Amino acid sequence: MSPALNTVHPRFNPQPRISLVQGHEGAVCVVLDDILLNPDALRQWACEQALAPPVGYPYPGLVAPAPPNLAALLEENFNLHVRRHLGVRRTLELLARVSVVSTPPAELRPVQWLCHRDRIAANPREVLFAASVLYLFDDPRLGGTSLYRPKRGAAETDRLLLDSQSLDAAAFSARYGLQPGYMTQDNDWFERTARVEAAWNRAVFYDGGIFHSADVHDPQRLSPDPRCGRLSINSFFTCRRNAT
Repeated sequence: MSPALNTVHPRFNPQPRISLVQGHEGAVCVVLDDILLNPDALRQWACEQALAPPVGYPYPGLVAPAPPNLAALLEENFNLHVRRHLGVRRTLELLARVSVVSTPPAELRPVQWLCHRDRIAANPREVLFAASVLYLFDDPRLGGTSLYRPKRGAAETDRLLLDSQSLDAAAFSARYGLQPGYMTQDNDWFERTARVEAAWNRAVFYDGGIFHSADVHDPQRLSPDPRCGRLSINSFFTCRRNAT
């Protein structure tokens, strides 16, 4: 557990402003504004963490694990304000981390040019993998979060995704006509169906099994320095759905 976090005592607002942004086929983004009572303190703590490149997953930036006491507070907040909107009854597991998007567009791997899914449940009628982003930056040009749906069939989409992980940038671009950069709008493969702008002390929650992406409007403003970059707390909730 981080000693610094013990001195911060993050305080979640018992009455955040809650709004819903509808996506496709019943998908919804649950938006909590004024989520923290002391956001500056959590931001300062996050800026002091030892950020490093991720291992084992293609996040385009730097990360650090969140300690158990922060994860417990995130879960409590999720249970109070979010889970009913996503149709889940309890949380089975939670992973949270401090994150900073910082990779320049020209250095992105093809898999990072596309929207993505976090995890897909083997039993989707029973399990939902929810995700959230708590924005700890105040420049909206660094981008919020969007949901997407595929324009092609499952076989074509799966081939695209597999090739994005195995082909180099030149080969992938030549095969699919896509260019390096953060995804911020529709392309020949995906249609954006919901968009949540970034805002200071805002969090967005959604089904992480739906294609989604960060909207980095102005990548020139990205920085590995969390004090001026796209700093967030990213959380991943394994949930049991409501009985049907």
